[in-house]
Amino acid sequence: MRLIPVALALFWGLNWPAVKIILAIVPPFTLRVLGLGSGALLLLLLARAKRLDLLPPRASWPGIVVGGFLAVAVFNLAVAWAQLSTSTSRAAVLTFTMPMMSAVLAWAVLGERLDRRRAVALALGAAGVAILAWPVLRAVFGEHDLAAAKGLLFPLVAAFGWAAGTVYLKGWPVAGHRIVITAWQLVVGAACALAGALVSGESFPMQGWSGRVVAALSFHIVLGTAVAYWLWFVLSERVSATVATLTTLMVPVVGVLGAMALVGDRPAALDWWGFGLVLAGAALIVLNLDAAPGRRPA
Repeated sequence: MRLIPVALALFWGLNWPAVKIILAIVPPFTLRVLGLGSGALLLLLLARAKRLDLLPPRASWPGIVVGGFLAVAVFNLAVAWAQLSTSTSRAAVLTFTMPMMSAVLAWAVLGERLDRRRAVALALGAAGVAILAWPVLRAVFGEHDLAAAKGLLFPLVAAFGWAAGTVYLKGWPVAGHRIVITAWQLVVGAACALAGALVSGESFPMQGWSGRVVAALSFHIVLGTAVAYWLWFVLSERVSATVATLTTLMVPVVGVLGAMALVGDRPAALDWWGFGLVLAGAALIVLNLDAAPGRRPA
């Protein structure tokens, strides 16, 4: 099971610069219709190939809709606007305050308690994120930069949507095969994005489709959306909500390094201390993942 967080770190981490590349020509609602809708279609085709029932039980639909709205629609749309408001590196780092939000929500709603290892991991991750977020916080509160405020607000909205969706699905599990459930949650996200596109009047871009953009979109659909969400929901079923979200602390580090290589972001010297703390926190959880209980750990 330790390979799942590693795969998620790579797929979701590299998805950040991929999305940044796509947003150069595709508006945010349209991007999410393409990505989430195509990801859902791929998973439904896989379910059909495996001879699975494509319609989940009727009792599963409330969970699919709520989880799809929070963890898919809110998260993905807020992330797209975040990338339009600040650098890819900063958006990735600020969004991954979600382990801290998830830990608080899981404690309040599910009664999950932090043992010493998880508390230390959470503290290391929070310290690392704080270091990495400092330039944005300074611009917002010190220089009263309204543009920077958007770069702070949208990632935090994304983080809350993800944390709330994860805790909800952990507390009220959805019955059905995980591939099918994941596909329909992506459909919910795509439907929300389509409604936004229609209201805002976005249109599909007919120009600017370079090989770089097509490659980024292909990665985003197959690995960054379909495969990654499937792996995530598999992981979140097997461990507590707190442990699941703590494993994602590696994602922003991969995202920042990917942004350096692919979109030209250049972290400052202090950022590397933040990366080290975030990775240390993630390592404490991932290296002990096979021993993690499923829910309400002592």
